[in-house]
Amino acid sequence: QVQLVESGGGLVQTGGSLRLSCAASGRILSRYGMGWFRQAPGKEREVVSVISWSGVNTYYADSVKGRFTISRDNAKNTVYLQMNSLKPEDTAIYYCAAETSGSYLRRRPTDYDYWGQGTQVTVSS
Repeated sequence: QVQLVESGGGLVQTGGSLRLSCAASGRILSRYGMGWFRQAPGKEREVVSVISWSGVNTYYADSVKGRFTISRDNAKNTVYLQMNSLKPEDTAIYYCAAETSGSYLRRRPTDYDYWGQGTQVTVSS
């Protein structure tokens, strides 16, 4: 089993920054692909960014490309999402997730095996 705990969410003004962290326990994350997803009220959960187990390969949704950066520290069993130039449309609950298949940069929520409880990000205009 893997337990994932997100932190770092909060309220920020348009143009501001936040850094989300996802700490894992139970198993070593270094073999797993990791992803950040978000879900706004009334909308489906969507992929934000994905990182390979090695950290070498990444994927970003077009809506966040150039503003968000995903990274991981396997020694600390932690994944990060640096969010800059935040916009009101970034408001959502952000979830981190782990997938154990080892497949390359999976993007669908249904591909992921473990989920955190989520952290709220609110961007005011």
